[in-house]
Amino acid sequence: MCWWAFTGLTHVILEGYFVFSPEFYKDYLAEVCDSRYAARDAVEGVTAAFEGPASLLAVYAIASGKSYSYILQFSDSLGQLYGTAVYFLTAYLEGDHFAASSYHYYVYYIGANASWVVPSFIAIRCLNKICSAVLVQGQKKTKSH
Repeated sequence: MCWWAFTGLTHVILEGYFVFSPEFYKDYLAEVCDSRYAARDAVEGVTAAFEGPASLLAVYAIASGKSYSYILQFSDSLGQLYGTAVYFLTAYLEGDHFAASSYHYYVYYIGANASWVVPSFIAIRCLNKICSAVLVQGQKKTKSH
């Protein structure tokens, strides 16, 4: 639940600010950390508008034991993994020459993005829970016939 609160607030506050007011990114992050932030990014807009609120909804769903909790976590995790893949693959394809220094490359690009491996573990856990529930439901139907 802590992960969903963290990622939801990160997407809504930081990326939301970037999408609607990119001056901070243009003035600081683009020059010091990652020059790709100089332009608005469609992936950032999607994560700010959809994944952030979905992550905060996951907090509510987990806390209140809602039936859609696992499918919501699974789908949001896949979206986060897609965004992470796009972020790193575009950097790789562009040659990874966008950071102002090695320090900024490792601290901001590698370090700040290292936490995005968490959705992989959440997706696997949720997929196992969903598959188990489907299996149990299938066994109930078989026994009742």
